[in-house]
Amino acid sequence: MKWLVCFAGILVVLIAVNADVSHIVQENPVTEVCLRCICEASSDCDPTVRCTGEVCGMFRITWAYWSDAGKPVLQGDSPDSQSAYANCANDPQCAAATVQGYMRKFGQDCNGDGIIDCLDHAAIHKLGGYGCKNQVPIQYQSKIDQCIHHAAGTQI
Repeated sequence: MKWLVCFAGILVVLIAVNADVSHIVQENPVTEVCLRCICEASSDCDPTVRCTGEVCGMFRITWAYWSDAGKPVLQGDSPDSQSAYANCANDPQCAAATVQGYMRKFGQDCNGDGIIDCLDHAAIHKLGGYGCKNQVPIQYQSKIDQCIHHAAGTQI
């Protein structure tokens, strides 16, 4: 009887831990290292980059990308404000939250290796959620590869 109670207690703890871990993974599918690599490949992570053409900020985010990500906003801003998209995309933390939101929606195994990792997130970021199985531009992919190689040993 004691064995059964102990086993049930362990089972409850394991279920709680697994539920908690899956929640964390779902909340932030992209690691900090991978976010940095996507930022580097997109703009050399230049904090002075603002809106040019149809893209804004260090991650070079479009309005559609931001919208698909759930329209995250800076504190005190409204998603319906005309400046909400640019304000968020030009803010490093809000832009990173936008990337996380986009990956929650479109995260998938783009390269067919059986895992969803930074290479997939980088492809999704550059090519979109429906185009990530296409060829990633060489210069962008090279920057991603160099950044990942540089960060080897860190969780990517």
